[in-house]
Amino acid sequence: MPTFRIPTLFNSRRSFHRLRSFHLSPAEAAAIQQPASPKIEPISPPPTEILPRNVAIPMRGSIIAKISLIVSLVFISTISLAFIGGDIVDPYFELELNKLADTSPGIILIGESVDVDVDEPSVTVRWSILACGEQFVLPGSIGVHGSPLCGLPSQPLYFFVDNDQMPTATYDPSQIPYNKDTGSRRSIQNLVQFDSDHVLDVHQARLYPFDNYLLTSTIRAVSHSNETLPIRKLAAIDVTSSFNIFVTDTESYSTSTNGTEIPSRDMDMRVTRPASARAFALLLFGISWILTHVTVGLVLVSRRFTEARSKLKTFALSAVILVAIPQLRNSMPDAPGLDGVLIDSIGFFPQMIITAISVITLLLSLIGREIDVIRASPLPRAHPTLPSMSPIPSPPRHRLRPPPSPTAKSSSMEIAHYEMHRLMKHLQGQYVFPPVKYSHSMNKSSLDITSHRKTRTMTRIMESGDVSRWSMSSWAE
Repeated sequence: MPTFRIPTLFNSRRSFHRLRSFHLSPAEAAAIQQPASPKIEPISPPPTEILPRNVAIPMRGSIIAKISLIVSLVFISTISLAFIGGDIVDPYFELELNKLADTSPGIILIGESVDVDVDEPSVTVRWSILACGEQFVLPGSIGVHGSPLCGLPSQPLYFFVDNDQMPTATYDPSQIPYNKDTGSRRSIQNLVQFDSDHVLDVHQARLYPFDNYLLTSTIRAVSHSNETLPIRKLAAIDVTSSFNIFVTDTESYSTSTNGTEIPSRDMDMRVTRPASARAFALLLFGISWILTHVTVGLVLVSRRFTEARSKLKTFALSAVILVAIPQLRNSMPDAPGLDGVLIDSIGFFPQMIITAISVITLLLSLIGREIDVIRASPLPRAHPTLPSMSPIPSPPRHRLRPPPSPTAKSSSMEIAHYEMHRLMKHLQGQYVFPPVKYSHSMNKSSLDITSHRKTRTMTRIMESGDVSRWSMSSWAE
């Protein structure tokens, strides 16, 4: 535990004030010479152990699992509360329509749906045809978008988008059906709405998720009597699933060949990414780079491994990351295709290259280790089979029965014959029991007898008289 020192402001017990003088007074010397009586300290009871209030309670694994399940369910239920009230219709354009009905009544176009396709790139806007003011509203159609002053137009109209030669949409109030129960007009989408397709300006498309798009368009309304009517407002929703929409409209006009001014309405639509989409895209971008760095770390760590199992684990993890990075790229919200945008140039493509190189390096390392193991292991050698050396057949011998052991009634000839048999076995290196005992002293002649194989032959032994010829001949028989 880390500690720190606090400077003291009092004299220490071990200071030199205790050694102020080596000369003591007689009273002090007598007090020192007197033996000090032993102090008897009272025995205090052992201190009682005080337990803290927050005593740790051991919990089993099943209890921890149940608590975790309850916390998870509470979290899911809390998040699900975001869907409550999502179906409530918000009169988004109500205030704007009421204001227009009071200040500038006329024809109004509301973009209720904006579909942005970055890959095309194009924008499709679904316009709703409205009118504000009593002289412009079709009877029985009041209450559109919650406004009591606006409804469907009362006269047939043609709409020309971007000055097309043919009308983009046709509106005929006579085709609007009635509700039989209430007598009010029903708003049928295909009868009161039309779509217009526009091409996006994609100069900043490569800056995903910080890409912005611009759309400019002009719309003109003409009655069946070929009279151009002014459009008082062009508005659209400002939030879609993947983009934020900002629309500004201005009143404009164009001149015909005869110099007549034709009124129209222009629109500037700016499309940007919401902050949440940018945050998710950047998080996935960062996670992909972290996984890429993990593969590089696995390559460095695998160099310290000697077991094939550890190397195989690092290879499997790197292969999984190689498959996971494209899935993370596809998970980015409304991401463009792999067309070389900036986030792919500094992210996806380098990540795939580095991860693939790491996987190949680990694979080669694994293969190299297996080759080294195969080389280091001794190969089974084929031992040459030597031809079996069959023993040279010895000439057949006619073995006779050994002489019987001498008894008290045996003659000297039988005893000599038995001793000769034992001596011959001893000289041939066979085991003789009881061992042969020499009855004479170990003189030079006896030494010659024991080493007869090196210095003397059997013939010389018999010539010297150590063994009689009769006993040898009888033994040979």
